[in-house]
Amino acid sequence: MSEEPAVTHTPVPFDPEIEAALAQIVQPDAPPFTPESIPAMRAGMAAMFPPAAEQVGDAPVDVVERTIPGPEGAPDLEITIISPRGLTGPVPGLYNIHGGGMMVGHRNMDVGRLLALVLELNVVAVNVEYRLAPEHPDPAPVEDCYAGLVWTAANAAELNIDPTRIVVMGGSAGGGLSAGVALLARDRQGPALAGQLLLCPMIDDTNTTIASKQYSGIGTWTRESNIAGWNSLLGDKVGTDEVSPYAAPTRAKDLSNLPPALIEVGSAEPFRDEDTEYATRIWATGGNAELHVWSGAFHGFDMYVPDWNVTKIALEVRTNWLRRVLGLGAA
Repeated sequence: MSEEPAVTHTPVPFDPEIEAALAQIVQPDAPPFTPESIPAMRAGMAAMFPPAAEQVGDAPVDVVERTIPGPEGAPDLEITIISPRGLTGPVPGLYNIHGGGMMVGHRNMDVGRLLALVLELNVVAVNVEYRLAPEHPDPAPVEDCYAGLVWTAANAAELNIDPTRIVVMGGSAGGGLSAGVALLARDRQGPALAGQLLLCPMIDDTNTTIASKQYSGIGTWTRESNIAGWNSLLGDKVGTDEVSPYAAPTRAKDLSNLPPALIEVGSAEPFRDEDTEYATRIWATGGNAELHVWSGAFHGFDMYVPDWNVTKIALEVRTNWLRRVLGLGAA
């Protein structure tokens, strides 16, 4: 009896306009994500992004670094607060969670994204640091992020934030953690979020979608890196029925009664299918979701190719959505 032919998964091509940038971003000798390589990767990423105060320069904002209580029995959390200078009353808040595949990354990597939104929308951004896997597996990361949100809502008056207008947001692992935090806030009857801004969120630990198989060894975030990230976070539980929906939100059986979501992803990246399905499942409950799949875009395109025309359109779409869910009106 002849063997079944191996199934190949031809990837959606990257947009030709950004292929040259991709060649610069992804070095052929880049080490894979392993427990041994993670410390050096963390150090390298930390060196790329200086403290927030240095990044904002002379922009008309105030930057405050604070330490706040973490989850019960866990270490304190570090946060960065970026506020428009001269606030006299409450404004909307953005609660941001950084990416890095659950293994690497630092809140300083998102300062540029947040500064632009603070200046354009006149909002306060709270940027949280959370414990990383594999040293701190699930539920440490999502519980850290939820504790930071609870603190932000409870201290909204001091922060000049309107507690009824807080959006949780993040990219990649930060997008997945944002989705998990939104689920926790619903299920624990915690802070009432105005929205969830999920940028190419990492939400499915099973790695079974077509998209997850199309980007083996190619792109800015590969199938192999994604498997390493989920293994770091979940250990032996990965892919089993023991995985919490707060760690991998596609595991949630009920996606009703969630805050409005903007879900954004590239067509040429591993998260395309899981993110698209998440929006579809929210719609199936009668929920509010807006989905954008950017053609030819690789993972993290907005940070890697900020001058690309598609990036500029995507940023306009995000800002427009934030204006609507936060009740800010037109520019």
